[in-house]
Amino acid sequence: MHFENMEAILNFAMEKEKEAVDFYHSLSEKESLSGSREMFADFAKEEQKHFDMLSNVKSGAPDKAVSGYKFKWIPDIKRSDYVVETAYQEGMGYNEILMLAMKREEKALALYNTLLKQAETEAAKKIFKILCQEEAKHKLALETLYDDYMAKMGD
Repeated sequence: MHFENMEAILNFAMEKEKEAVDFYHSLSEKESLSGSREMFADFAKEEQKHFDMLSNVKSGAPDKAVSGYKFKWIPDIKRSDYVVETAYQEGMGYNEILMLAMKREEKALALYNTLLKQAETEAAKKIFKILCQEEAKHKLALETLYDDYMAKMGD
C-alpha cells in the first residue's frame, strides 16, 4: 500500500473509519437484543471519534484528546487470528457477528500500523499510534465478549 502524500493517507484512513461507523451503526439497528444494539452503537460512536481525530489532523488542528492521550499496553488474545473473514448476512448468530467485528478490528489495527510507518509528521505518527491502540482495545473487547459468550454456550 503506497500513498502519494500525507493527505492521501489521511483520506484513506478517514474513508475506512466512515465504513466502520456505518458498519456498527447498521448492526446497532439490526440487532434484536437491546444490549447488543447499545454495544454496537457505542462502537459506532468510537469509530466516529476516530474519523474526527483524523479530520482534525488533516485540517492542521489536532484534537485535544490527541495531546493528552495516555498510552497503555493492550494485550492481544489473538482470537481473531483463527477467524475466517466473512461478510455480514442478515440473521447471523451473535457469535458470528462478534467474529466478523473482531476480524474487522484486526484489519483496522494492521492498517494503522502500516500507516504509522508511512506517516511524515510527528502529529500524524501520534494519531496513528493512538488509532492503533484504540483498534486494539476494540479488538480485545470483542474477543472477550466472544470468549464469554462461547463459555456460556458451553464451548
